[in-house]
Amino acid sequence: MRLVTYRASVEAEARLGAIHDNTIIDLARFGAAKGVELPSSMLEFIDLGPSAVTAVSALIDSCDGNFGVGCTMPLANAKLLAPIPRPRKNVFGIGLNYTEHVAESAKSLDTSTELPREPVIFSKPPTTVIGPDEPILHNKEITKQLDWEVELAAIIGTRAKGVSREDALAYVFGYTVCIDMSARDCRRAGQWIYSKGQDTYCPMGPVVVTADEIPDPQTLDLWLTVNGVEKQRSNTAYMLFKVDELVADISKGITLEPGDIIATGTPAGVGAGRDPQEFLWPGDTIVATVEGIGTLRHPIVDA
Repeated sequence: MRLVTYRASVEAEARLGAIHDNTIIDLARFGAAKGVELPSSMLEFIDLGPSAVTAVSALIDSCDGNFGVGCTMPLANAKLLAPIPRPRKNVFGIGLNYTEHVAESAKSLDTSTELPREPVIFSKPPTTVIGPDEPILHNKEITKQLDWEVELAAIIGTRAKGVSREDALAYVFGYTVCIDMSARDCRRAGQWIYSKGQDTYCPMGPVVVTADEIPDPQTLDLWLTVNGVEKQRSNTAYMLFKVDELVADISKGITLEPGDIIATGTPAGVGAGRDPQEFLWPGDTIVATVEGIGTLRHPIVDA
């Protein structure tokens, strides 16, 4: 299932929808038409547990395209938001999770040349999250080194505490695209949260693809362009720590809860790793894609 958080108009409230043949099915209205109570937000849907995906998918399939009056709208006419516009807590970020990115970071960002022996974890506040096509703010008073990182993000569906790697993927609700924006010159004493945690620094979307449609998250191509020029291209197969390892590792000491988001790291090709270095400025546009999920497009604007 492909799920979105959307508005039917600029003034309309945010609602939960499922995509079917380039049409958005409003799940709450669809449920009412079928005599079933369904949630109107992504977090409420995730809270229902894994069985909800199976049940709603079956209900949609049973309708043969007849979803009820007022229950659908063309996808092209909707304003898509971040799938979870306001996460319940900070996004878990993973640093240095692709071999070549470790090497380029060591040359330009004073990180270690050695591969991490365990996941490098940081966080991004909920206020970093923006949806498709929203502007990324460039504050020239704070940074002159605004950088890009395309990533696969995993969304937790079931409370996870001390789970094994073998069981870890069963705790994942679905996947989306994330861009981990970074102000490279805003790191403080080796800490990354101010560099990566500024407003608008976590574009996310355009959809959540439920985990049943991506049984192996380590097979996905991902790439990013700046002003139409490709800067990053790789495959999630090259992660040092796979999605199941990340879920298991984090859950050893931090309880993962429904709706929690793990941004799983970026491959080589970031601006800071280039020779000469390249950074983003107002007027630039970045486009990030993860295979099988979708594409994010964002203009860079003055703060």
